[in-house]
This record gives sequence, C-alpha cells and structure tokens, in this order.
Amino acid sequence: MQLELERRAERSKRMALLSPVIALGLTLITGAILFAGLGQNPLTALYVFFIDPLTASWSLQELVVKATPLILIGCGLAVCFLSNNWNIGAEGQFTAGALAGSMLPILLPGFETFATLPLMLLMGIAGGMAWAAIPAFLKVRFGTNEILTSLMLVYIAQLLLDWLVRGPWRDPDGFNFPESRLFSDAAILPPLADGRMHVGAIFAVVTVLVLSVVLLKTLKGFEIRVLGQAPRAGRFAGFSRNRMVWFAFLLAGGLAGLAGISEVSGSINQLTPVISPGYGFTAIIVAFLGRLNPIGIFFSGFLLALTYLGGEAAQVSLGVSDKTTRVFQGLVLFYVLACDTLILYRIRIGRSAVPGKGGEHGRV
Repeated sequence: MQLELERRAERSKRMALLSPVIALGLTLITGAILFAGLGQNPLTALYVFFIDPLTASWSLQELVVKATPLILIGCGLAVCFLSNNWNIGAEGQFTAGALAGSMLPILLPGFETFATLPLMLLMGIAGGMAWAAIPAFLKVRFGTNEILTSLMLVYIAQLLLDWLVRGPWRDPDGFNFPESRLFSDAAILPPLADGRMHVGAIFAVVTVLVLSVVLLKTLKGFEIRVLGQAPRAGRFAGFSRNRMVWFAFLLAGGLAGLAGISEVSGSINQLTPVISPGYGFTAIIVAFLGRLNPIGIFFSGFLLALTYLGGEAAQVSLGVSDKTTRVFQGLVLFYVLACDTLILYRIRIGRSAVPGKGGEHGRV
C-alpha cells in the first residue's frame, strides 16, 4: 500500500481544530502500548497517569502550581514563534529570573518590608529580560542563530545556579547542604489556598488575558503576525525586523523570569541546585499545542502539567521510571507536529503521484 501526501488548495480549518485532538488520542494509544510493554495493565496505568491526579483537592492545587510557569513561559514563547524568532532558551531565562529575584532575601535577609516582594518580582523580570537580551543582541548585531545561542545560555544559567548554591549563596546554617537560606515571610508569595497554590497563578491568568487582547486587537499584534508570516510585506509596511527581535525576546525573557521568581518564592522558598523539572523546554510543547494562542496555551499548560503530576503518581503507584513523563511529553510534541501536516496536506491511499496535477505530491 502506498501513502501519498497531496497539498490542499488552502489550509484546512477543520484539521487545524482536530489536529491536537488526534495527537492526544495517538499519544494515549502509544502510551497504552508502552505501559503494556512494561508489564502494566494499560487501562490502570493510564488512569493513574491522567485521572488519579485530578481526584483530590491537594493534587488539583499542585496542577495549578505546575501549570503556572508553563503558561507564563508559553505565552512569551508564542510571541517569539509568531514573529519568527526561535527562542529555545526559556529554561535559562527562567533560571536567571529566579537568581536575580532571589538576591534580596539571600544577600539582605534583614530587608523585610512591604516592598520586598514587589522588588523581588521586578528583579526577576529584569533578570529574565537581561538573559534573553544576549541572543537578541547577537542576532541583531552579528546575525547569529538564536536557536544555538539561547540554548547554550540555558546550561550557563544552570551551572551558575549550581555554583552559587554550593558556594557563595550556600546557607551558613544549612549543614553544608547545597541550598540557600530559606526566604523570610516578606519574600514569599501569598498562598491562595491551604496547599502550595500561590499568587503566581493570578499572574498567569492576567498574562493570558492581556496578551490575547494585544495579539488580536492592537497594531502590535498585527505587526507580530505580519513580520512572522511575511517579513518582506512587514518591511514595506514600515515595521522594523530588528525592533521586533528585541521586543519578542525581552517579552519572553521577562515572562520566563517572572515564572522563575514566582516558582522560587511561591513554591520552593529557597534556591536549590535544581529549581525546574524542565519548564522552559516543556513550554515549547505548550506553545505549539496551544496553537500559539494565549487561550489555547492556558489549556495546554494544564494538560502538560498533568503529565508531571501523572508521572509522579506513576512512579509511586506503578514503580515506573521518572523518564515516563518525558516520554509522554515527547509523544505529544511528535504527534502534534505530525498531525499538523494534515492542515496543509491530505492523505491519499493507493494512488501514484502525478506531478503538476492536483497540487504538489510527496510519498511517505
């Protein structure tokens, strides 16, 4: 049997809506096969992974805690990707924001006023923006590939964090454990319930609403889309490509930095060698699964957060590896990208390719 891809005359709106649904269905089927291969009952394993984390109040709060940084970072990355700027270093900007915002409670532990928390948040945003400004400057000034430069800065930020918590920022009363001192009450984000859910969740909701208006109702949103889809037309319209590079990277870096300091201040309350399970990388999946739309990112953020919770539940209940979470996240991204092909192409079965008639053809 021969499968062919035939180019559609125009984008399929129906497949644009169905593609994420098909991708999730294929992910569940593949996950069931994966669990069966590991000797687990597929239905029981999928229940533990995707349903069980939603049955208790504390786990629902944990879902919000894990979705918050994904949504914040995903919204910033959506602006980058829409404007054709490939920022892959949100994980580093997340870490830089956490480091910058944590300077106050670690270096000045006696500074406990009403201004402590606002200053920490502003420093966190500034830290993320400063880290994102590096690949933006290199791209504008020297034409470097922002994928490589932003990605390499991730590892620099992580090594910087590791060095600080094992060296100059290590808690003097921490019995040599590699961690900073605990933040004071004035440096902790207020909780929203009796669990770990904190005010950072409100930041995510506000970001989604504001960015939705900016992208759909303002000239800046139009500029972002035009420069991303038709750069030449954007230049004729008077839009600056370099200014858009700066805008997209600084916005994404600021939101990643806000996510970083919110995570440290609201959930961990100190710096440790590892402060993220990979939020910056997972947010790339969140952005694409949400169709680079802030509302879509809001829901996809919760879905990917569920994979973190489900992975932890599967480790405890089924004894599977923690790498299962990454496998599911990878499957989601793979199937989303694969199914997106159906937006521009339709599948033909059992026909030979006829170049020049009925559009472009390709065999798979």
